[in-house]
Amino acid sequence: MSRSESELDQRLREGIAALVGPSAPPSDRAVAPGVSGEAILELFQAQATSRQLDLAARRLSSARRGYYSIGSSGHEGNAAVSAALRTTDPALLHYRSGAFFVHRARRVPELDPILDVLLGVVAAAADPISGGRHKVYGSKAANIIPQTSTVASHLPRAVGLAFSLERAARLGVSSEWPADSVVLCSFGDASANHSTATGAINAAVHTAHQGVAVPVLFLCEDNGIGLSVPTPSDWIESAYGSRPGLRYFDADGCDPVDAMTTAAAAVEWVRKNRKPAFFRMRTVRLLGHAGSDVESAYRSPGDIAADLERDPVLATARVLVGTGTATPQEILARYDLITHLVSVTAQTVWTKPKLASATAVTAPIAAANPDDVRADVLRTTEPADTEAVATETADPEAVGTEAVASKAVATKAAASKAAASMPADSSANGSAAEPDPMTLAQAINHTLAELLDRDRDILVFGEDVARKGGVYGVTKGLRKRFSARRVFDTLLDEQSVLGTALGAGLAGFVPIPEIQYLAYVHNALDQLRGEAATLSYFSDGRYRNPMVVRIAGLAYQKGFGGHFHNDNSVAALRDIPGLVVAVPSRADDAAAMLRTCVSAARVDGRVCVFLEPIALYHARDLHPGDKGWLASGSPADHVEIGRARIHGDGTDLTIVTFANGVPMSLRVAHRFAERGIKVRVLDLRWLNPLPVEDLILHARATGRVLVADETRRSGGVSESVVTALLDAGFEGRIARVTSEDSFVPLGPAADNVLLDEAAIESAADTILGTTNRRGVTLMRRFRSPTRSR
Repeated sequence: MSRSESELDQRLREGIAALVGPSAPPSDRAVAPGVSGEAILELFQAQATSRQLDLAARRLSSARRGYYSIGSSGHEGNAAVSAALRTTDPALLHYRSGAFFVHRARRVPELDPILDVLLGVVAAAADPISGGRHKVYGSKAANIIPQTSTVASHLPRAVGLAFSLERAARLGVSSEWPADSVVLCSFGDASANHSTATGAINAAVHTAHQGVAVPVLFLCEDNGIGLSVPTPSDWIESAYGSRPGLRYFDADGCDPVDAMTTAAAAVEWVRKNRKPAFFRMRTVRLLGHAGSDVESAYRSPGDIAADLERDPVLATARVLVGTGTATPQEILARYDLITHLVSVTAQTVWTKPKLASATAVTAPIAAANPDDVRADVLRTTEPADTEAVATETADPEAVGTEAVASKAVATKAAASKAAASMPADSSANGSAAEPDPMTLAQAINHTLAELLDRDRDILVFGEDVARKGGVYGVTKGLRKRFSARRVFDTLLDEQSVLGTALGAGLAGFVPIPEIQYLAYVHNALDQLRGEAATLSYFSDGRYRNPMVVRIAGLAYQKGFGGHFHNDNSVAALRDIPGLVVAVPSRADDAAAMLRTCVSAARVDGRVCVFLEPIALYHARDLHPGDKGWLASGSPADHVEIGRARIHGDGTDLTIVTFANGVPMSLRVAHRFAERGIKVRVLDLRWLNPLPVEDLILHARATGRVLVADETRRSGGVSESVVTALLDAGFEGRIARVTSEDSFVPLGPAADNVLLDEAAIESAADTILGTTNRRGVTLMRRFRSPTRSR
């Protein structure tokens, strides 16, 4: 134990020993109205255990037996919030909420918080929440959803979960938590300044303002410093204390009675009113930011000493002794026993086996049960365990900009009105028969309607999704048919859109949020990277984020756009472990792939991005006037994740492409066929995971591969395709043709940087060594050492 750690422990012991009890025995066991001596004693137990876990973690780290030492010392007052909540209330905890975790875990019979925390500290595979992948506060049995240390990234999820609880009950969707739960979300004072936090709190207030239930308690553990940057003592109250629509509570976390009474009042208010509240708990930070932090380098001795004087564990002991609940000797004996239990556990836990292979580490990232997914796709009725749906009266329900009266839940009877509100150009009739040929946009609309009709766990939402029916009409008519409880608009904030999906997935839904344009998802990418993709990983599969994120994207819009409406960058999505990226190019593929993504989300908890090529939404023709790009999507169709689609059986060249590249490549293949050259076109369909098996099969069938990639040359899809071919030992010719490393400009200038048919045809001529349209015979020898055109 370092000097500062031993001094903190010794100071606490000496402080307890010096306490003096009352001169006369107390008349009763109550410490304050609503606060019993037993409750304060249990608070001390959790606080002292958390303190000793902090010290043990630092000892293990110093001995190179542990790997995490960000502690909760000084924040132990947060255990009072645990005491105010039910163990069934979902909690998303700050990394300094150790005492909260201990207090709640002690209330769940089968849990051992000392062992559970230390298993995480030493990264043991037996860690009951992360399986040795990260030290997080989480427990399935205690309803604590694990969070990583990304600053404030869990607040949007907390808001989404609070929003979804009562909605699940009203719609008959089975959820883990009672409908009257309160969602607890804790974070630090520095995190309260992060745009993610301010956006989430704004979303909660904005939603509640419209009469929608959002029972979330934001717990700001304010220790006055963010690592080394001070927070002004009045800042949190100034920023949040008088905001309309946000009830504000304030308590001294170093005063157990104040903390407990205020916590109880805050929880009761949220539970009763179903509205968000902000609870500022004033704390101190003892022992610096983490084990490696030397806070004397940036804090004055006076400030450090002042924090020590406010030690919350000693403050709780002072109340116990002052009220006659326990003597100093009894408290020290209890503290010694806790110290012993933690020490004994720490001495043995570090020997536990660690994750020993890449397979073990990555096991929770991407669950895959394709047979079960297929069965869910082909299912024609709701699962047998679906709860009965209760009829509801008019009630304004929406997130963000929409608050409308919903007359009834979307039942089968209501859904039978499907045809009346389909987009005007749709010929889908809502029957079980094969639908008529339709465009990509119509197929997505038709499939969403079928899914909403079949399964009540589906929610569709996003900016302009409901009343307007989407910027491109893709969701037109769905709100009218299935009610504003299931199809609703959100406020203009992508983090909140995805946060709603994160929370809804936890509450039992399969959410289908829409991000209006691909460029906009980058505003909220951490909600996918740091939250959605990591939850199953950091909970060893115990928690999941089922969702299908629809994103309108890619380029080639005519007469509209520029960069933000024609973004062609997908690299930031493709490198997220476990994230499914689907990109249909045709109506039939869109219908089948959307069903697959929804079923993969429901069955395996997968996080899917469904990237919809805007320029193909309303395309009808492959060649002028032939209506060759219309197709029907049968409910019986299923496309397995990671399987490509082949067009043709040419033996001279394989063009590998996706999205807008598919019709361009097919037209190129047609022109080559007129010249007697046989070209097949492989539509990847899935950008993550890539359909490597199909890629290799069709590459070897011709011995020549041209990758036609509409994304950028650097970081684009073609890089991974070429790498996959080389890794598989493909010895044929490879070339690629891409868009430029550029943002997409407005108007005709875009044609200078985007992949086009002429470039594809020229590159094909090069790799084939054939004669181009000018009659020039091109070189047959493949020259580039990088295998790139």
